[in-house]
Amino acid sequence: MITRHNIETAYSFFHQKLRVYQYSNLDWQKDDIEYAISSYIEDMDKELYAKISDGKPNFLLDHTRFSEDMAKAVGTMEEMLGL
Repeated sequence: MITRHNIETAYSFFHQKLRVYQYSNLDWQKDDIEYAISSYIEDMDKELYAKISDGKPNFLLDHTRFSEDMAKAVGTMEEMLGL
């Protein structure tokens, strides 16, 4: 069961990282954010990850789709939280 606390925790982390990622012009900073997110999802609630990934393989792990995946993840969690 996905708890509100798990959603809020993940949302806070993802939302903050997305905002920095979107406005960064530094490749190393973007790489650091991608690494931080990939590390985070290793330990996050598996049911929540399944929900935000909507079955996409390598969700948030593919460099070429990372920005799009992050925006989708944040949007899905906003809907789950009623924001």
